[in-house]
Amino acid sequence: MTDAVFAFLHVQSWTEFWWVVIGLVGQLLFTGRFLVQWLASERARRSVVPVMFWWFSIGGGLILLAYAIYRKDPVFILGQSMGLLIYVRNLWLIRAERRAA
Repeated sequence: MTDAVFAFLHVQSWTEFWWVVIGLVGQLLFTGRFLVQWLASERARRSVVPVMFWWFSIGGGLILLAYAIYRKDPVFILGQSMGLLIYVRNLWLIRAERRAA
């Protein structure tokens, strides 16, 4: 059974297996943000980006960045790094807007 799972995930050790699991959790969080956005927009009957979208983005982005660093993938590392800056900046802007209100 272990051999079949390792073959399916293209891993050769338990360390690699757990990193794939971590990567999958990050991807699920990252994908979950779209579900959050879609449900909020459906409720409002207009396009809405709730704060939780940005928190899911940061959570998924951090986990995927850790996975990318483990995999030593420079394209993936750069993409996730830049995305994290944007997600944090959006939360900063939301906080500033709320303080001003």
